[in-house]
Amino acid sequence: MQLTLHTDYSLRVLIYLAMHADQRVTITELSTFFNISRNHLVKVVHSLGIKGFIHSIRGKNGGLYLSKSADQIRVGEVVRQMEANFHIVECFNPKKQGVCPIQGQCKLTSLLGRANEQFLKELDGTLLSEVLLHR
Repeated sequence: MQLTLHTDYSLRVLIYLAMHADQRVTITELSTFFNISRNHLVKVVHSLGIKGFIHSIRGKNGGLYLSKSADQIRVGEVVRQMEANFHIVECFNPKKQGVCPIQGQCKLTSLLGRANEQFLKELDGTLLSEVLLHR
């Protein structure tokens, strides 16, 4: 399984904000630090704000900050909210079911489904604060 860049960048933004919890962070600062397009980060930050993970304040002393403590944000929740789907293989997509000629004879879907559940379970059991290296 591979997470989208949107989810990857979302996790990076949240980690950075957790590392700088005592201050507000700008998108320009994030863009420079991660060497990621500012325009792309605007979309990521917008999504994180809509989903309630961060708050933003506009203006001269504005910036971004976590909406709750890193001890209250589960990595699995972030991944579930940011990923559009978890179609690891084509047969996971409900729109594609019935098109595979070996469907009904193959156990790959159930195997990958269980693996995906374990993947998300592991992420659900991890807090954002637990992925930070404490100084």
